[in-house]
Amino acid sequence: MLRAARPGGTRPDLAHCRDEADEAVAVADAVLALHEEGTPLREQTVLVRTAHHSDLLELELARRRVPFVKYGGLRYLETAHVKDYLAALRVASNPHDTPSWFRLLQLLDGVGPARARRIIDELPLHTGDLAASWPTASVPDTARDDGARVLVAVDPGDAPAAGPHAERVLDALEPLIRSRYPGDAARLDDLHELAAAAAGFARLVDFVSDLVLDWPRSTGDLAGPPHLDEDYLVISTIHSAKGLEWDAVHVLHATDGAIPSDMALGEPHGLEEERRILYVAMTRARRVLRLSAPGRYYHRPNGRDDAYGYTKLSRFLDRAVLDHLDSVRRFEAEPTPDPARAPAGRVQLDLERLWR
Repeated sequence: MLRAARPGGTRPDLAHCRDEADEAVAVADAVLALHEEGTPLREQTVLVRTAHHSDLLELELARRRVPFVKYGGLRYLETAHVKDYLAALRVASNPHDTPSWFRLLQLLDGVGPARARRIIDELPLHTGDLAASWPTASVPDTARDDGARVLVAVDPGDAPAAGPHAERVLDALEPLIRSRYPGDAARLDDLHELAAAAAGFARLVDFVSDLVLDWPRSTGDLAGPPHLDEDYLVISTIHSAKGLEWDAVHVLHATDGAIPSDMALGEPHGLEEERRILYVAMTRARRVLRLSAPGRYYHRPNGRDDAYGYTKLSRFLDRAVLDHLDSVRRFEAEPTPDPARAPAGRVQLDLERLWR
C-alpha cells in the first residue's frame, strides 16, 4: 500500500472574482500574504493556460514592485506592441519625453530612426504648439494625417481622466498598430485590456508612473535572466510547468473558454487533453493550491454592447471537485431581475412599413 510521506495540508481554495482585474488583485494579495507567512516568492508559481491570461496580473505585480519571471511567453510589458502603446501614453502624460517620441514616431509609415530624430529636433517639445509645427516637419506625406490624429489624441491640454484619455490614444493608434502587426487581433485585445486598467486612475501620469518599465530600453522584447540570489515569483504556462513543483500554486482563469480552452474543443480528443492540463496544474502544488475564476471578462465596447462578457466556471470543477474546495466569493452576486415584476413595455411596430 502506498502512503504519503508528506502530511496533508490545507484544503484548496477557489476564489470567485468579479472580473479579471479583481482576480489580479486577489492573486497578488494571496502571493504576498504567503510571502509574509514565510513562503518565498520562488516557491510560488502562477499557472496559466495561455501566456496572455497573466496580462493584468503582471500589471498588478508591476504596480506593487513584486519581481517575477515568466516562462512560456513574453512578459506583457516587454512585448513590442505594448511598448508602442506605452510610448504613446508616456507622451500623453509628459510631452517632453524624447525617448517615447522616438519610438512613437517610428510607427508612422516611412519614418525610421534617422527621420524620427529629425522630426523630434523640428518639433517644439519643450516650448510650443506641436500641432502647429506638424505641417512643416519632415514627415512623409503618407504619414502626415495619421501623425496629426495621434498628436490630437496625446494632447493633455484638456486633462481628461486616465481611462478616457487612454482610450482616445488607443483609438488614434489602432490603425498604426494594425499596419505594423497585420492579422494579429490578439495584440489589440492586449491594448484594450491595458486601456481598461487605466480607468482605475484619476490621472494618466499616475497610471504610467505606476508601471515598472526599464525605459528607454525599448529595442529588446525579452527580459534578461534574473540573478540567482534574488527572490522572484514564477509565472508559467501549464505546459512549461510539467514535471515541476512549488510550495504554493495559483491557477488563473478556471473558467470555460480558458480551461478548457475553447480553441481546443474542435479537436477529437481536445476535451480530455484539457482535463489532463488542469490535472497537471493542480498537482504542481506541495502545500497550497489556489484557483481563481473571474465572473466576467472585459472586451472592447461595441456600440451599445456591454463591456463585459459573463463566464461559467470550468466544467471540470463539477460538484465532486467543488466538495473538496473552499470557495470564497470576493463580491456580492448581482440580483437577477424578476421578469414578472418588470413593467411591460409598449411595442409599436408598423408592419406595413417593413414591406414598402
